[in-house]
Amino acid sequence: MKKQFIKFLLMFSCSLSASGVEKMDWPFDQARNVAAITTKQVVKDSFPVLMVVHYADDDSWAFTCGTTNKSEDLMIVGMGEIVSLDPTLYSIADLPPGWSATRASITSEWVRSKGE
Repeated sequence: MKKQFIKFLLMFSCSLSASGVEKMDWPFDQARNVAAITTKQVVKDSFPVLMVVHYADDDSWAFTCGTTNKSEDLMIVGMGEIVSLDPTLYSIADLPPGWSATRASITSEWVRSKGE
């Protein structure tokens, strides 16, 4: 139920871009201003992103710390904001929809797996 509500919010998120034009070097399949799921721990407490999910049903993304799954810890931010917090996320920008990636620490290699 929580996941469905969050995905509903993502599907109907408004565009914040005045021009609608993205920089050519943005590698993700969603624009910088598209909503993504993360956690308060990542944004406010500087926890590293250790788990990424690229959902197959709507191409949305989740960038989480892997330490919580409580709904009160979830936040919705722009894709560009989360990537600016952790530029190592550029290395998984090609993660296909329906795949996830995890790592043990911010210095560890991403391990990709098919299925959400």
